[in-house]
Amino acid sequence: MNCFGRVLVMGCLALAPNLTAACGSSGEIPSGIAVVVPPGEKGYKSGNLEALNNPYVSGVAVQINWRDIEPVEGKPDWSKLDALFDTATSSMKWVQLDIVPGFFSPTWALEGVKTDVFNIPYGPGGGSMGTLPMPWDRVYLGRWFAFLKQLGERYGKSPSFRMIGAAGPTSVSDEMTLPMGPPAVRKWLSDGYTPAKYLGAWDETFRVYADAFPNQCVSIAAPQLPILENGRADPAAHMKAKHEMVDRAKRVFGLRLAVQSNDLHAGHAEVEAPDGTDFINSYSGRIITGFEMRGGSQGPGPSKVMGAEGNPPLALRRSIDKGMVVNSAGRHVNYLEIYQGDVLPKDMQSVLQYAASLFRK
Repeated sequence: MNCFGRVLVMGCLALAPNLTAACGSSGEIPSGIAVVVPPGEKGYKSGNLEALNNPYVSGVAVQINWRDIEPVEGKPDWSKLDALFDTATSSMKWVQLDIVPGFFSPTWALEGVKTDVFNIPYGPGGGSMGTLPMPWDRVYLGRWFAFLKQLGERYGKSPSFRMIGAAGPTSVSDEMTLPMGPPAVRKWLSDGYTPAKYLGAWDETFRVYADAFPNQCVSIAAPQLPILENGRADPAAHMKAKHEMVDRAKRVFGLRLAVQSNDLHAGHAEVEAPDGTDFINSYSGRIITGFEMRGGSQGPGPSKVMGAEGNPPLALRRSIDKGMVVNSAGRHVNYLEIYQGDVLPKDMQSVLQYAASLFRK
């Protein structure tokens, strides 16, 4: 089924007439509901296979750390990804790969690399200290790019491989974030951070992804310039830089570019993104857009953040509704990514059915 050049297609968002990108051999963009398979052993047990068989799920977003694939230089262990690609293909689900370097690079990849120690701001290991390579370090990036070449050679022609998240000059995920706060910013400046170095690293990263994955769409998450010149604070300049980062990526990927936020939630979190969902929604209909949930909804605390304390199905529903709001052009995002902990429970199935139905309107 091809989603392009049509006003409305079952399971695909109606897009602007000139949005004719194709991702993967299927010729389709990422669309519908994708289940997020998190890093670590819990993400690769039998549960993820069950989630891929869910009738309301169209794709899978696989999160995995670089160090867990290539603990020894030049000897990657592809077994987990092989199994997931096999399952995704047999289940007719599309795949997004989110492979995380930065804090989660293998030890060998940091040898001879300029590094510093920062507090891991969120996600796995959040609150602990970790060693982070400088995003612009040539040795580090060269090793990461060599890994990407191997990855593209192995999976680039897979019929299910539709999108990959750009990473490299990153820290804790594929998001364009760095450890922040006044002490961290001072450390970055002492380490030689400049916007030019950061942007130069991303420009090269975009070119490498374009070459290594010519058949896939490439997503950028939380596009931004995290630290302005000399660490100055200027909300307007930060917002301008967000749009400029999207423009830089679009010049390389064209309509294969996807822009997403990994912070969708309808409740209240201690730290909120300054622009909420508006930034992503403003691009819907012009380029591929999507949201990943901030986290799962299971448990009182997570369900409160997601939108309804003590009621995971309602919390997820409210977050879905927030993410699927249409913009001024009448467009909504192309895909939503929901953690597998919210895909497996029986009481979530009606919510997933509801979410899938929104992509047919």
